[in-house]
Amino acid sequence: MKKMICIITAAALLAAALAGCGPAPAPQKTVQIGIVQHVEHPSLTTIRESIIEELNRLGLGDRVKIDYKNAQGDASNLNTIVTQFVADGKNLLVPIATPSAQAAAAATKTIPIIFASVSDPVTAGLVQDLQITDGNITGVSNPIPVDKIIELGQQMTPGIKTLGVVYCNGETNSFSSVEKLKRYAADHNLALIEATIANSSELRQAAQSLVGRVDALFTPNDNVVATAMTTFSDVAIQVGLPLYVGADSLVADGGLATVGIDYAVLGRQVAAMIKDFIDGKTIADLPVQSMTDFAKIINTHTAQQLGLRLSQDVLQDAQLIGS
Repeated sequence: MKKMICIITAAALLAAALAGCGPAPAPQKTVQIGIVQHVEHPSLTTIRESIIEELNRLGLGDRVKIDYKNAQGDASNLNTIVTQFVADGKNLLVPIATPSAQAAAAATKTIPIIFASVSDPVTAGLVQDLQITDGNITGVSNPIPVDKIIELGQQMTPGIKTLGVVYCNGETNSFSSVEKLKRYAADHNLALIEATIANSSELRQAAQSLVGRVDALFTPNDNVVATAMTTFSDVAIQVGLPLYVGADSLVADGGLATVGIDYAVLGRQVAAMIKDFIDGKTIADLPVQSMTDFAKIINTHTAQQLGLRLSQDVLQDAQLIGS
């Protein structure tokens, strides 16, 4: 009788233990992410690399499978890439720069999209309000502080009365920055002369058309200009015109200075949003974030070529390139 009781008790304990364990946890689903970059551009590449590095640092390396494509500045390539991402059933699209985000938004209204580096998501037609993401798209915006850039320009090269502005007329992000510049100029008695381009081959001629008519040059974070920035900076240096720009990579390619963002930080911010999405938040839970931490970046080699002596006030807290 005692032997029977022991057998029954052991069986009961085993059953209780198995019941306590419950079913084995389901394996985590791999999230298929399509990253599309509009053009080869150091700032955009920094964003992409930072996103991937931060996802790994956040412990998501084994949970995501990334498919990266570069459109090489070709709009038809861009449309083909995002259309293929949609056809492949990606779980998330991560377009880098405004043209990529617009192409992704046009390609799908159902697959979630988290964009990176869009200067003005509202003007670009991606969202109606930065705080309301009731569609399938959100992301991190990098508004260009044109007022701070021009103020730095007036500090570095005083006496700017007329500013020559070069940008691609097909880029929404550039148009948005130039509109901000126009409002600033109207309030500060600053004249603007615009020279627009459709492709990078027109950049030299556009820059040369402003020589003798302006006191300084400016270009926003324009992707088309970026692909031939050394051409632009060469023209500016040859004629002794300071060239102020909207991105750190444009300073590295010969522009004189900017007040811009750290694109590695932007990439990490995008990765954090991706993690929130993977952890269960919806696009509606993730309003558009805007970068607000700006850095003063100066190319000291360009300054030397222009014959500028930079004061300690200008150099204070600046990131120096070319020294």
